[in-house]
Amino acid sequence: MTKKFIYQVVLAGAMACGLASCTKDLDRTPITEATSASVYRDFSNYKGILAKLYGGFSVTGQQGPSGNPDISGIDEGTSSYIRGYFQMQELPTDEAVIGWNDGTLQDFHQMDWTPDDNFISAMFARLFYQIAQCNEFIRQTSDDKLGSNGIAEKDQETARTFRAEARFLRALSYYHAMDLFGSVPFVTDSNEVAFYYPDQISRADLFAYIERELKDIESSMPEARSNEYGRADRACVWALLAKMYLNAEVYTGTGRYTDAVTYSSQVINSGYGLVTSYANMFKADNNVTSQNEFLLTANFDGLRTQTYGGTTYLVHAAIGGNMDAAAFGVNGGWGGLRTTSAFVNLFTDLTGATDKRAMFHTEGQNREIVDLGTFTDGYAITKWSNKTSTGKDGSNGTFVDVDFPLMRVAEMYLTYAEAVLRGGTGGSAATALEYINDLRGRAYGNASGNITAGQLDLRFILDERGRELYWEGHRRTDLIRYGLFTGSGYVWPFKGGVAAGVAVGDFRTIYPIPTTARVANPNLVQNKGY
Repeated sequence: MTKKFIYQVVLAGAMACGLASCTKDLDRTPITEATSASVYRDFSNYKGILAKLYGGFSVTGQQGPSGNPDISGIDEGTSSYIRGYFQMQELPTDEAVIGWNDGTLQDFHQMDWTPDDNFISAMFARLFYQIAQCNEFIRQTSDDKLGSNGIAEKDQETARTFRAEARFLRALSYYHAMDLFGSVPFVTDSNEVAFYYPDQISRADLFAYIERELKDIESSMPEARSNEYGRADRACVWALLAKMYLNAEVYTGTGRYTDAVTYSSQVINSGYGLVTSYANMFKADNNVTSQNEFLLTANFDGLRTQTYGGTTYLVHAAIGGNMDAAAFGVNGGWGGLRTTSAFVNLFTDLTGATDKRAMFHTEGQNREIVDLGTFTDGYAITKWSNKTSTGKDGSNGTFVDVDFPLMRVAEMYLTYAEAVLRGGTGGSAATALEYINDLRGRAYGNASGNITAGQLDLRFILDERGRELYWEGHRRTDLIRYGLFTGSGYVWPFKGGVAAGVAVGDFRTIYPIPTTARVANPNLVQNKGY
């Protein structure tokens, strides 16, 4: 599917959701029984509503970048799913700092956030808004509903595929909720459409639920590489299972590394593969150049999905100082995001070879950060660009065309290698080394960056994950899995709010349940330490 087509569908989905009385009340179903009855009688509406579910990762409301937002109580541009997820996954780590002090934004890097943090509340709301919309679509596409709504038999099979995709999207958002918040409110399509206070599910039980869901829908999902671009397929199911199993010891107390080997292998052997150019994966035409590596993307288009979140945020916010915004295909920089010297140090190569993933703007920038609020303190990151692979500008100088990879094959290479080194069976150390050197061969353009079996250890893989996946929303989860997020085993500038970096309390490995959510739902119990 072309990018143009998916965004026309997203707009149709927004219209369908508007007809169906979307609400910002996270304890209520977003589509009412009465209006759902009319919308779901017409099968031509179904794909548009499904597209609204996919569009939930990209857009923030029904009317472009501002007006009628999905999430209230915060500036609409900052309520974007990808923007919120990036801030919670990257800003508390060595990979990113931000110059603005909008509200409590710098609290992320200083790791002193509270349950009253508005950005945390917005991400929590976004997750459960997305889950609520998925629940309603799943509810309305049950076999009984399809029959009672008079949907033709030939269309019912398509609707069942749509339902499996919606269940996958719900599982993905529940995975993010589990990773970020631990124990969260739990509602599925089996709950009645009524106002009530959802119960809280434990992290381990939520893990088990997501695992069952993914295995249950596996055979109903389109085969790997058979679905339209931007939509999930069977390989996405395997990839999410592999991600979960790699982190299972954190989530449940029990390692599942053999399962991580199994499912990452299935993805790697499913027909997807590495693309030639690393840099092109983060440019305006990545929907064309990088489909072979992208398992699932949050899609953006400068004309059809205008938002101040998503990759518009990642491109603009990373431009400042003496950087030329036009060189990135946009009309200005926001002077916010940079990185720390600790992350820059990951690219130190004693052989003198050059890792092309080291995409830094250093001219006029200080390597060390003295003041978080000064853009020129800290190297700038040039990874995201609204230029195409051929050097042309994107379609819009304000809103960018770059799609955000929610999952890509390179992550599965790294997952396989780490799971093998952690004792997972069914794989081999030789294959793990091969996968790592495949990534490094692309990064260096030749074998000059290849490593030997003796150099491949767990810390090397963590560093390689940083080099390969930075600013894609992985770093916090990775550091937690390695036991390095909160303690003194690894510190970086301004960790804990101190220039040299200090340890923080282990309770910070999960975020607090927002005060707003607890006021709205008295069944919710706060995470320890907050």
